[in-house]
Amino acid sequence: MDTSSIDQAYGRLQTEFQDVAKSIQALAEKLQAASQGGDANAKEWLLDLKQVARDVKDEQIQVNTLLQAIHGFVDASNQQLQQQQQPQQMSQPMGGGMGGGCSAAVAGRDVRRIPRRRLWPGDGDGAGIGLGEDLINSIF
Repeated sequence: MDTSSIDQAYGRLQTEFQDVAKSIQALAEKLQAASQGGDANAKEWLLDLKQVARDVKDEQIQVNTLLQAIHGFVDASNQQLQQQQQPQQMSQPMGGGMGGGCSAAVAGRDVRRIPRRRLWPGDGDGAGIGLGEDLINSIF
């Protein structure tokens, strides 16, 4: 798996998120019309739908976070493989004795964390993935 595959999967997922948002919005409009038409239950159902929309939004944020983590893992793994394929130079042992063993064991490994980069518009804040707070407020 490479990062472009993850990005493509994210694109498909974002399309699905948009479909869910449209479906929720259509149902909310029907419930609003029924509520204005005098249906006593419609107002309560509309409040239930608002909670469902918030739950879906929370789930979308978690999926976005998961995809970012996978993307970062694949990037880090690819970078680590590239570094291991380059010729390695062994470090000189510090202070002699057995101290050089650690340097040799770490040679070729990038032990630093790769900084997280923004993959898609709205990363980390839930925007751009379907049911943002603005959309929920505009629906209800």
